[in-house]
Amino acid sequence: MASAPPVELDAQYRQLREEAGLLERGDRGVIAVTGPDGAEYLQGQLTNDVEALAPGEGQYSALLDRKGHMQADMRVLRPAGEEILIDTEAAALPAALKHLTMYSIGRDVSVADASQERSILSLIGPRSAEVAGAPPLPEDACEALGVAGTECLAVGTREGIDLICAAADAERLAAALREAGAADVSPEAVELLRIEAGVPRFGAEMGTETMPAEAGIVEQAVSFTKGCYIGQETVARLHYKGRPNRHLRGLKLSGQAEPEAVLRLGEKEVGRLGSAAVSPALGAIGLAIVRREAEPGAELSVGEDGVTAEVAALPFG
Repeated sequence: MASAPPVELDAQYRQLREEAGLLERGDRGVIAVTGPDGAEYLQGQLTNDVEALAPGEGQYSALLDRKGHMQADMRVLRPAGEEILIDTEAAALPAALKHLTMYSIGRDVSVADASQERSILSLIGPRSAEVAGAPPLPEDACEALGVAGTECLAVGTREGIDLICAAADAERLAAALREAGAADVSPEAVELLRIEAGVPRFGAEMGTETMPAEAGIVEQAVSFTKGCYIGQETVARLHYKGRPNRHLRGLKLSGQAEPEAVLRLGEKEVGRLGSAAVSPALGAIGLAIVRREAEPGAELSVGEDGVTAEVAALPFG
């Protein structure tokens, strides 16, 4: 995808910060988990307390391997007692679907890829709920609503509201949201808000060699009071008895840089750049998981083009 021109990106940024932007999330995959054993089954697979969710609630969670490395991060929604929806990065969908299908054998639960049947439309910005004609929802809370004559599941987000609808209804719903005042924005503009907020993304900062503590998502994604789940021993040991060797950090860049650029502290490689953007508010910034010796205030070299980065604690000040 071509980058949005700077002037256009600035206009989209203002739309997201002041009004309501609209983005269809083709970058997300949806898994439907149904049946009486659904919550109990997921309780033993995911890092968060799925069984504690009441209908209308949701949470952030992750799927790990047995060594505590992430295979996917996800939003877990419980619209009804025997219906659970999981949405995750499209890049993580095949592994998550394969795992959750494989281990469901022998349980009264169905795991299915619903990505082709459902679409996610994100409204982002302070007018999001107003445009949708929906009440403001806490983050990850969900509620079945009729929006512009379309039945959908409304989900609270950090910056607005997501609407999950039948894929066949997505175009009609998007047109109605535009009519109500939303303006189309690019994935690049929405990524800019994520980077400013210091939120890691699977496939960028996080990958299959990342542990939740390294990505700074333990508080949101991990329950230490539920029963066993895959990878629990490593996560608990690191939380109670150690500290990670790597941490998610912000980077204040001296210029534009490309993802995967090598980050060095002196002569030592300490990580690779995850994401980068030029923020109208903060200038050139990025996110990366770096070794712990790259503390806030340290200066790193970025790639081979003379760009430097000041390591910053998150969120950006």
